[in-house]
Amino acid sequence: MTGMAPTTLSRTLPVAVAALGLLLSACTGGGSEQSAPATPSPSVESSTPPETSATSEPQASSAAPAAVPPAASEVSIPGLIARDYDGRRLRLGRVLARTGDYVRYAASYRSDGLRISGVMNLPRGTGPFPVLVLLHGYIDPAYYVTGQGLMREQDYLAREGYAVLHIDYRNHAGSDDDPAAERRLRLGYTADTINAVLAVKRSGIARLDGDRVGLLGRSMGGGVTYNALVTRPGLVKAAVVFAPVSSRTADNFNRWIRDERSELAGQIIRRHGTPEENPRFWREVSPRPYFDRVTEPVLIHHGTSDDSCPIRWTRASYAALQEAGADTRLFVYEGEEHAFGPQWPLSMRRTVRFLDRAMAS
Repeated sequence: MTGMAPTTLSRTLPVAVAALGLLLSACTGGGSEQSAPATPSPSVESSTPPETSATSEPQASSAAPAAVPPAASEVSIPGLIARDYDGRRLRLGRVLARTGDYVRYAASYRSDGLRISGVMNLPRGTGPFPVLVLLHGYIDPAYYVTGQGLMREQDYLAREGYAVLHIDYRNHAGSDDDPAAERRLRLGYTADTINAVLAVKRSGIARLDGDRVGLLGRSMGGGVTYNALVTRPGLVKAAVVFAPVSSRTADNFNRWIRDERSELAGQIIRRHGTPEENPRFWREVSPRPYFDRVTEPVLIHHGTSDDSCPIRWTRASYAALQEAGADTRLFVYEGEEHAFGPQWPLSMRRTVRFLDRAMAS
C-alpha cells in the first residue's frame, strides 16, 4: 500500500536484493475504526536522543497469563491459544545467493499440514546462530514472490550474525493454499509463525540455536507478531515490530476490508457481525485484550508521518502493553513514513542492540 522511500544503507546489499527491497515494504490488510489517541508515556523515546540511550535492558514480565475460555471459537485469539501446533520439517533447499557474510537458501517447513515456503539467510561459520523469524506486511498474494518484503532487514540482520528465516505465509508464493484464510481474518498467518519457530527448534540443524529465537514483523506482520506473543508466551526470546497495524482488529477491518473489499467484508459480517453488532467477537479476535499474556520484551518502531498505519494505533498498543505489565519500548521517529527512510539505519542499530541483549538473557 506504500512505496519504499529510498535510503542510503550503511551496509552493502547485493544489487538484485537491494532493487527488490526498494520495491516492497508492504503494508497490511486490516481496518480502521477511529480510536482515541493514547497520551504518550514519558518513557516513549523519539529518534533524536543520543544513540546510547536507545534501548533498555530486557526484563521478564511478571504478569500472569489471562485465562482462556473453555469453549473458544476457532476464529479468535482464545481459539489460537487452545489449539495445538505442529511446526516441523524445516528444510533448506537450493542456494539463491552468496555474499561474504551469509548464504541465502530457499526454505520450507510444515504448518497445519501445509507446506510453507520462505527463504533463510544463514551466516557463514559454524554457529550456532540465533534465529529471527521475519513476518512481512501485506502484499497481494497474487503478485507476491518468495522472500518478498523486509529485504533490507533480511540482509542487515544476517550480516549481524543472525540466521534469518523469512516466511511467506499460507497462500503466498510456494506455500500451500488455505481457501478459508481471508474469511478467518488471516489468523492462519499466526499459526504459520508459531509453527515456523517450532520448526526451527525441532530442526536439528546444528548451525541454528533453537534456544535463541526471536520475531520481527512490520505492518501486518507486526499484528501477526502481537498475536503470536499472546498465543504462546515463552515461545521466543524477544520481538520487534515496525509500523504495526492496530492491536484492535476492528480498526484494521474497518480501514482496509469493510469499504475496500466489499465481497470479503460481506462474508465476514454475515458470519460474525460488524464490530458494532458483535463487539465480543471483535474483542476476542484482537490481541490487545490478551496483552497480559506477553512474557517477552517487545521493541516497537513507528514514524509520526505514517499515513497507512497511524501512530495513534501504536501509542494505544504501547499504553495497553505497559498497563498489562509487559516489558516494552517504543521509539518514535519524527517525520518518518510507513516504509522508513533516512532513520532506518538508526532503527536497525537499536534493533540489533535490543536483540543482542535479549538473546543473551
